[in-house]
Amino acid sequence: MNIIVCIKQVPETTDVKIDPETNTLIREGVSSVINPFDVYAIEEGIRLKEKFGGKVTVITMGPPQAKEALREAIAHGADGGILLSDRAFAGSDTWATSYTLAKGIQKLGDFSMILCGKQASDGDTAQVGPGISMHLDIPQVTYVKKIESIKDDIARVERMVEEGYEIIEVPIPCLLTVVKEINEPRLPSLKGKMRAKKADIPVWTSNDLDIEPSKIGLSGSPTKVVKVFTPPPRRGGQILKGETEEVVRKLAGILKSGI
Repeated sequence: MNIIVCIKQVPETTDVKIDPETNTLIREGVSSVINPFDVYAIEEGIRLKEKFGGKVTVITMGPPQAKEALREAIAHGADGGILLSDRAFAGSDTWATSYTLAKGIQKLGDFSMILCGKQASDGDTAQVGPGISMHLDIPQVTYVKKIESIKDDIARVERMVEEGYEIIEVPIPCLLTVVKEINEPRLPSLKGKMRAKKADIPVWTSNDLDIEPSKIGLSGSPTKVVKVFTPPPRRGGQILKGETEEVVRKLAGILKSGI
């Protein structure tokens, strides 16, 4: 069972910086970690490999420093990692990112399942996983809290919803985005750290992928950030006192004056 896990390296701090020319995050030189939700996807991939055999390949798109995230994933137990890195990818929104990752996955070849964290902590859109499934034309299930079984090329999973969960059967190959309730990630072993340190991490550029230049990077992103600014501080409110009817009249007057 060949499993691909898509991860993202995100800023470790909330003190992020914005490029004033492109209105995108400056990632170079910023202390970064694996997106927390992606760690659960890595762990679930390793557990599936331990149960069914096969291998786990981790893939990410980012600057050269994103190699460290892949090495950390290998230290946890993944078999290998692929970095998609090219200046042409810079400024990609979720559409362009999912397109590029899908092309990287196509180059990897045969797979049974793609796992992603439910969303990234720096963007919080939860769009890249579903976008990958769309570009690859495979079924998807989001917010998966448990993989109950895999039998006869059918995966039976539990999907979290607001008031409980749903049981869904999905054909393989498929893409699942997972939530933190799915498992408890293991710590990297010393052996894993040594293997990760020596691991060869291939770097694929746009020239290595069957890609349309008009669909990648800032120019290939339908979402445009027009302006980035800090909202003004909120003004202090006021406390209305008195009898209920009097307070209601005062509140109604305030609301009407603001319309």
